[in-house]
Amino acid sequence: MDGPCAVRLRRPSASIRVDVRAVAVCGCLAGLIAGAFAVNLSVGDFPIPLGEVVASILGHGGADSDFIVRTLRLPRSLTAVLVGAAFGLSGAIFQSLARNPLASPDIIGVTAGAAAAAVAAIVLGGVASSAALAAAALAGGLAAALVVYGLAFRKGVTGYRLVLVGIGITAVLSSVTSYLLTRAEIFDAQRATVWLTGSLNGRGWEHVRPVGAALAVLVPATLVLGRAMRALQLGDDAARGLGVPVDRARLGLVVTGVGLAAVATASAGPVAFVALVSPQIARRLVGASPLGLVPAALVGAVVMLLADLVGRRMFAPIELPVGVITAVVGAPYLLWLLARANRVGRGG
Repeated sequence: MDGPCAVRLRRPSASIRVDVRAVAVCGCLAGLIAGAFAVNLSVGDFPIPLGEVVASILGHGGADSDFIVRTLRLPRSLTAVLVGAAFGLSGAIFQSLARNPLASPDIIGVTAGAAAAAVAAIVLGGVASSAALAAAALAGGLAAALVVYGLAFRKGVTGYRLVLVGIGITAVLSSVTSYLLTRAEIFDAQRATVWLTGSLNGRGWEHVRPVGAALAVLVPATLVLGRAMRALQLGDDAARGLGVPVDRARLGLVVTGVGLAAVATASAGPVAFVALVSPQIARRLVGASPLGLVPAALVGAVVMLLADLVGRRMFAPIELPVGVITAVVGAPYLLWLLARANRVGRGG
């Protein structure tokens, strides 16, 4: 049965269900992204009018504005959009699979695994290229996810067990990262520490290309697996009854979720709480919509853009890393979420 905000378009050979509320929310979020993106390109120590920004993007601006917009600000803003979308989509995958609002990649160990592997690549391997760093983060995130999943598996995986095991693995990996920093040279330790905070400072086209290429593969794969994810939320038995290959679908979703979180972490560092809050904000905006993955990605992009803008301009000329802004906002939200879950648990 269609909900009050759904419209079913019928054709002689097909019937398509359109969720009007979800489409409207996606349109508003896309407009908000466009506005925040334009402001991000315009404001700064050297303000540039929006008309000149558009001219520079089209290749018709002056030499100074072209350098500021196309070389400094455009790749940074594109990285924010892509990384935010990746984190939001990854968080939606893990929260749906675990049926737990705390099961985001930065809580259950995926981001910590990517961060530990990337820091090891910087400190022990002297890795400097973005592509090699992304590969190390992807391998570390996937390894951490496999460990968490294996330890949490007991005739299936429950969201509560997944979160507890993930918190433990996160603590272990954080200790590994701290140990690696104590062994690093001053320059490498400083570089790794800035990266661990989560920052978009100095991001160029070499950071845009890897995460853009990864999203070009992982986003369509996630949307294709979206039907299976909705079935898995009903439980394994119900999903099998609907003809979903449960184990294969869950593995595919875990791989895509880990890949999204890992490439986002490699591009901007382990930016805290974006993957946690974005799916929940999207869920409150669209309700139980089958298009919930798309709003989660859009919300993640909005959060990253706004956090970057606030970090750049709130204490200008001092620039705060984007991870500091998301942590200041996300930590109280996490505490509220835990308190709310505790009240619900006592009430049950």
